[in-house]
Amino acid sequence: MKLKLNKTQIRQFVILFVSVFLLFLVTYRNLQIKQLNRINDVSSINIVNQKEVNPRQLFNESWQVIKSNYYSKTLNKQNWARWKKRYTNKIKTKEDAYVAINSMLASLDDPYSKFLSEEEFQEQNSAINSKLYGIGINIASISGKIYIVNVLENAPAYNSGIRSGDIILKVNSKDVNGQSVYQVAQLIRGNINQIVNLELLRGNEKFSCNVKREEIKVKTIEYKKVSNDIGYIRISSFIGVDTPAEFIVALNRLKDTKGLILDLRGNSGGLFQNAIVISNLFMNDGVIVNVIARQGKKNTYKAENEGCIYDNPLVVLIDENSASASEILSSALKDNKRAVLVGTRTYGKGLVQKVFALPNKSGMNLTIARYLTPKGVDINKKGIEPDYIVNFKHSDFITNNDPQLSFAKNYLEKKIQ
Repeated sequence: MKLKLNKTQIRQFVILFVSVFLLFLVTYRNLQIKQLNRINDVSSINIVNQKEVNPRQLFNESWQVIKSNYYSKTLNKQNWARWKKRYTNKIKTKEDAYVAINSMLASLDDPYSKFLSEEEFQEQNSAINSKLYGIGINIASISGKIYIVNVLENAPAYNSGIRSGDIILKVNSKDVNGQSVYQVAQLIRGNINQIVNLELLRGNEKFSCNVKREEIKVKTIEYKKVSNDIGYIRISSFIGVDTPAEFIVALNRLKDTKGLILDLRGNSGGLFQNAIVISNLFMNDGVIVNVIARQGKKNTYKAENEGCIYDNPLVVLIDENSASASEILSSALKDNKRAVLVGTRTYGKGLVQKVFALPNKSGMNLTIARYLTPKGVDINKKGIEPDYIVNFKHSDFITNNDPQLSFAKNYLEKKIQ
């Protein structure tokens, strides 16, 4: 099968992904542009609201954004006016406003809707531009321990001697035992050029490292051949605006393979649009995802019949940390019988967020819709069951063994014979 992009496709992708600002003004082929303009998944147009207002006005604008846009009109079955009565006359400082806004959002019982301070909003926008301010590690929880599973070459952590396989015991003297990957990541993150101290365990040896956070340009796509006939592409995140363009480059480099392994393990999601575009690269037709908006209106995203550029056998690797946009892509390929899923049940995030730029350079991630798989299944808090359950054990990590990847490779070898 010849893998080749025509000039029209290349031009569309350049227009779509070269600028974050243009992200909401263009579309890939005939994908419903009006829907893409308003539906996102932890995404942003990267526009900062420069308007400066007093703390009370910030609270009032946040109150209105939630009231007008939250996906559930009942706002978790509560009278939204009570928050104005409770806080309006009590807000004097920025900290007062932050507490009030966070309290409102907490009442929704929605972990994905959150207020972003100026610093947090800047960090999220940087991530969309594939820039991170950190030390350059990926972590995972295995048997209750926080492991460093990957260290970016020449990143601050790498240059400090930290390597994959190291176990994090403490961050800035805080014991991380029993904490989630998200909680530990939040401890490690912080302002650029500041130092974070990690206490680590390598084998039986404990040691400590001081690592300075720096700006890191991150590529979200890795690719290689695992054999002469089988290619491998890992998507670490869908958050980067360049992710689809990077993915097409990888797919083009593997154009002569007879089968492909797509690795979404540990991918917690990102831009909604990225999942749609990448799904279409493997599908000529069929439903990709159904989005249920605030008024109950159902928007169906379908594959374009000229969008597919790779139609050979496909295996998708998933795990309990595959979430959100990863689940959109996984369910689209599974339900349309375009791929088999290998690994463990996914995280189960079936909600879609939009980022709102608020005054004082702050922002808000707010759930504005939910989505269903092509077969109409709601996976929120349930996840997606793989076609083949293959567990990744603690001993596999220690011995550098990857049973899920091995299973996928063996499956494809039999399929393409």
